[in-house]
Order: sequence, then structure tokens, then C-alpha cells
Amino acid sequence: MKPTFASRTQGMGTSIFSEISMLARKHDAVNLGQGFPDYDTPDFMKQSAIEAIVQGKNQYAIGSGERILRHAIARHSEHWYGLSFDPDDEITVTSGATEALFCSLLAIINPGDEVIVFQPYYDSYCPAIRMAGGIPIAVTLHAPYFSFNPMELAQAFSPKTKAIIINTPHNPTGTVFSLQELQFIAELCNEYHTIAICDEVYEHCVYDGITHVPMQKLASMTDKTVRISSMGKTFTATGWKIGWAIGSAEFQKALRSIHQFVVFASATPFQYAAAAGLSADDTLYREFALDLQKKRDYLFSVLEQYGLQPQKPAGSYFILCDISGVTTLPSTMFAKKLITELGVAAIPPETFYHTPEIGNRLLRFCFCKQDDTLHKAAERLSQLSTIL
Repeated sequence: MKPTFASRTQGMGTSIFSEISMLARKHDAVNLGQGFPDYDTPDFMKQSAIEAIVQGKNQYAIGSGERILRHAIARHSEHWYGLSFDPDDEITVTSGATEALFCSLLAIINPGDEVIVFQPYYDSYCPAIRMAGGIPIAVTLHAPYFSFNPMELAQAFSPKTKAIIINTPHNPTGTVFSLQELQFIAELCNEYHTIAICDEVYEHCVYDGITHVPMQKLASMTDKTVRISSMGKTFTATGWKIGWAIGSAEFQKALRSIHQFVVFASATPFQYAAAAGLSADDTLYREFALDLQKKRDYLFSVLEQYGLQPQKPAGSYFILCDISGVTTLPSTMFAKKLITELGVAAIPPETFYHTPEIGNRLLRFCFCKQDDTLHKAAERLSQLSTIL
């Protein structure tokens, strides 16, 4: 008799990121799909990790995170947002933002609780909600500007709404929620006693003078918000998997009770490197954002030139395109055609929607790449008309 496996694994399949990346490698495609930089982490952070290893910081870290990192996170929060948190009781270090999100949901959600997500959404949200026993409720960010309809959001709330996941700057649309939008969400959260889980990993990836405002800045939401971020995006170190969750001491107690049985502690030497990065001068952050803005503008002009109807993002490092003007194929089929016939990889975001047909005319291109990589992609996209 064959073994049976948990029903929660049914329907998960292989991540679209893995599928597209495997196909890209097979066809030697320029990979503008999966969201990781192809340039390296700052040297001073690599040196910090090396020094930590040499100094013998190679055993289990403190479960809640090394003290030096928790204090660096607290200083960063105070410096950039004017938000003060106790590094001992209100900050927990995790193995990336994804673990912080997963543990937060397990700490908050009971079976049958509803969790609102904005679609398109990062692909781990709904599986994590379901594994916690929750029910995801999708509210659409409508093209072309990818903003929510206030009436639709209000209708999604109910007495069963335990939490809402707010990803700003947003992956994959690049939307940065305004203060007015956050205030509207806060009013609903307060009315329905809903917790806001804020995924802010792209907090320093904002452009054109736009300011990222954390939900925790709103006085009515400070104790009802979990703010999640990581070092991966800002410091181009996605492989180090160091993230954190900031929230009330009461929340941290629940989160840490889950975290201790998931990974217990995150990689010790990388926590020292993360502390060094968070303590860097503001110039590093400004240059990081300006460099990404230049890359965004270049790729946007290329995609626009070849009829892919890009929407310029205010944040994150992705551009969504409407492919309706160049093909009648659904986005997944067109993405595979781009890889196999043109050698350029992008992500079809259909799986980021509860209702995939909403996203089947969209493609997501990633611009956190070396200039040479973007130029190579541009050269190949110049031949787009030959495969249509």
C-alpha cells in the first residue's frame, strides 16, 4: 500500500519561479524573471560576515536574534520612521521575511479565520494562510494603476476578518500605498479588530521622490500591526535569509513560540553582517534607490518601445506589462515562448491571483540586474516581432 500524504500539499505543485528559472537555464535565457539581483552584496557586509565566522560566531544564535542585530533594527526603525521599539521584547529575527510571515500567520490565525490579501500577491501568502487554517479573501489591485477600490475592500471585511496582509511597496505591481490609503485600511482594521501584517521588504526600493510610510506610523495601528522586512532586497543578499518581525511584546511572545519550533534560530554570522548593513550611512540607501531607478527607467523604455505596455512602478524592482497589444496568448504560454524562441525570461503572474484570468494578459519583468544583463535582454527583445 502506497503512503498517503497530508491534504494540505494537494494543489501546491511547483512554484512558477522554479518552473520559469529551470526553463531559462535550459535555453540560456536572460533571466528577468525571479526577483534576485545578479550583482553582489556590499563588500563591507561580506567582510563583516567573514569576521564573524573567523571570530567563532558559528553556533546557534539567540532564538529571538543576536542582540547586535535586534538593536540595529530598532535604530533603523527610529532613524527612518521615527518609530521606537524595544529590541529585547518587540523585535524577532527570522530566516527571511517569508519565515516571519509564516510564523506570524500561525501565531495569529485560528481555523476558519479570514485573511484579506491584495491580488496579485506574493505566491507564499495563500499557502501560508491555508496551512494556518485560515481562509484567504482576495481584493484586486486594478490595472492600469494597480490600486484598490475602497468599496470592494470594505465589502471584504467581516466579523471573521482576523488579519490583512499589506505588501507595500508591492510585489509584483510596484504600487506604494499612500497615507490616505493606509488610513482607510486602518479605519476598517479598527472597526473589525483586524491585525495588519505588513510585508515591507522593498521599503528602500522607492522612486521619484515617493516616500514609503509604514502602517505602524498610524497611532491607531501601532499595537495592531506586525511589520516584516529583511536584508535580502536592500543589501542584495537574498541567499543569506535574514529577516525580522517588529510588533508588540504580546505578539512577539506568540510569534516566538512558533519560531522556536520552525528554525529556532537564524544563521549567526549573517546576523552580524545584517547589523553592519543596517548601520550604514544614509548615502548607501540613497545610491541604492537611485541606481535601481535608473535600471527601472531603462527597462521601462525598452518594454514600451516594443509594445509591451509597461506600467511604471513607484516601488519594488518589478515592472508589470500588459501583453494584449502584441499577442493573444495567455501570459504563461507567452512567457514560455519568450524563453524558448527569444531567450528572455519573465514571470507570468496568473498564479498570483485567486482568479487567474485577471492576470493572464500580464507579464512581470525584474530590473534588479546588471546593466549588461538589461542591455542583453534589450537586444533580444528587439527581435520580438519575429516571433509574433
